Amino acid sequence: MQMVKKSIGILLAVWFTLLLFMPKEEMYYTVEKVLAAQDITLNEKSIDEGILTLTLKDVTVYVKGIALAQIEEIDFFTLLFYNTLRIENLVVDEVLHAKVPAKTKEAVFTYQIFSPLTVSLDANGSFGHAQGVISLDEKKVHIDFVKAKEIGMIQPFLKKGEKGWFYEKSF
Repeated sequence: MQMVKKSIGILLAVWFTLLLFMPKEEMYYTVEKVLAAQDITLNEKSIDEGILTLTLKDVTVYVKGIALAQIEEIDFFTLLFYNTLRIENLVVDEVLHAKVPAKTKEAVFTYQIFSPLTVSLDANGSFGHAQGVISLDEKKVHIDFVKAKEIGMIQPFLKKGEKGWFYEKSF
């Protein structure tokens, strides 16, 4: 029994040490480099790193040098086996209002080690409430608009199903 307690204690100590010393900010800069290869640039006012979190405040998204969106806060939370990425108050540029919803109040992406090839999505905004799944093995995005509000601008990209409107795309 003592051996089991010691083993669990060592595993917890290693897990906490990994979380404590994980280079979250450097991981963010690596993601920035990958996005830069696609001509997407993120310009943030501040980066705050915590034990379990990395928070970016006042982020402007540039595509090919043109500012297309403003994000109030991006919050990354990790426990290594459970991770979330929360985007708060995403407002797209007026030029895109005819093509995409103008404002997303909150979008949460969730990744769990128990389903390693799936990322869940839950979002609220001017379009209503949406839930979706990004399947990495099938390379497919599926988003259900549970409570649709202002979807007129994206309705040509949506399909009507039994549960309501949904978006599905392979990548």
